[in-house]
Amino acid sequence: MRTVTLTEDSIKDILSGLLKRNPGQYKEYEQTVDDIIQSVRQNGDDAVFEYTKRFDKWDIGKDSVRVTDEEIKDAVDSYDKDLIEVMKRAAANITEYHKKQVLNSWIDTKEDGTLLGQKITPIETVGVYVPGGKAAYPSSTLMCVIPALVAGVNRIIMMTPADASGKVAPCTLVAAHITGVKEIYKVGGAQAIAAMAFGTGSIPKVDKIVGPGNIFVALAKKAVFGHVSIDSVAGPSEILVIADESANPKYVASDLLSQAEHDELASAILITDSTKLAKEVSEYVDKLSEKLDRTEIIKKSLDNYGYILVATDMDEAVDAANRIASEHVEIITKNPYETMTKVRNAGAIFLGEYSSEPLGDYYAGPNHVLPTNGTAKFFSPLGVDAFIKRTSIISYSQSALCEACDDIMRFANAEGLTAHANSIGVRFDKGVL
Repeated sequence: MRTVTLTEDSIKDILSGLLKRNPGQYKEYEQTVDDIIQSVRQNGDDAVFEYTKRFDKWDIGKDSVRVTDEEIKDAVDSYDKDLIEVMKRAAANITEYHKKQVLNSWIDTKEDGTLLGQKITPIETVGVYVPGGKAAYPSSTLMCVIPALVAGVNRIIMMTPADASGKVAPCTLVAAHITGVKEIYKVGGAQAIAAMAFGTGSIPKVDKIVGPGNIFVALAKKAVFGHVSIDSVAGPSEILVIADESANPKYVASDLLSQAEHDELASAILITDSTKLAKEVSEYVDKLSEKLDRTEIIKKSLDNYGYILVATDMDEAVDAANRIASEHVEIITKNPYETMTKVRNAGAIFLGEYSSEPLGDYYAGPNHVLPTNGTAKFFSPLGVDAFIKRTSIISYSQSALCEACDDIMRFANAEGLTAHANSIGVRFDKGVL
């Protein structure tokens, strides 16, 4: 694994390289995605079925597009019972964590008759996209569906691709069963996003689309934003480890590899002030990567986006981490809690050597749908607030409005909006008539 001295030039080069992974950089795919979206918008089911036959190689139709109750039951009955219990425990942790995020409506009144407030309303219909190409992700099912349930979403539909025989990955169906979601459609890719955004004869239109996916899914979500809401345009996975000489190099190397195995565009970065740790981690990365199943993917990921950065001190290391704003940030230092107070930009922070990133992927409770490609500078993890709407409430008494009348009219007239001013003034014989 390449080791680089942390300098202004090296950090700029790394940031430039990481930005190339942003879905917005893949212009060559945009026209293909736009064509798919427009075709689905105009032709509905016919287009969805045509693209599914072309890309997923199975003869989909109106009678087979939706997963049946029997298919869900068969998946649950045949699945590893111990693993089902693991999923249930993970679901319980995720539920407990997200319940703490619930927002409540509120009203604030004053003696002069002013009433202001906020009304919290769940989004009515949400579409969850669950990938199923190179691998199936039941964990994403739990992470996307449970916050919506906690928020009180009335209708949740799921879209996930099927294999060439028309079967959805059993683990995805088991995870859906644990959450209680039964409305599942066997469609993937950009055509699935378009179907949820505009609706077809078989697939309902939703109000918001959430969930990870490949570059075609990411670009499709970006293209339909405005017709529906989306969670984010997610890029490839990434991890950044801040570590000092106290860190166990085998643990650090293992954690870096846990993200590098996702795909060739995944990013894995260590920033340390210890040249000894840097050398030892690099050696462990080489040894461990040869023993793992996805060796080729790991090697390509590390060759393209893997770095060990050696900083002068921890302050410099944290400053670089804040500039990179990684999806996952592990802090393995003598005092990780102190270091954490200096980290401003991260999707999720993992503290100490026993808080490995996969703990967050599967089990701990916080959401694993996180901002990528530096967007942790201004975006947050998926949570309950993503599935609600805040509506303002305003009520003034006659006396309260009278007190504010001149101020509001002056403000409106300053903007040249005399009808605005009149709508206030007319109530107190200060209007144009």
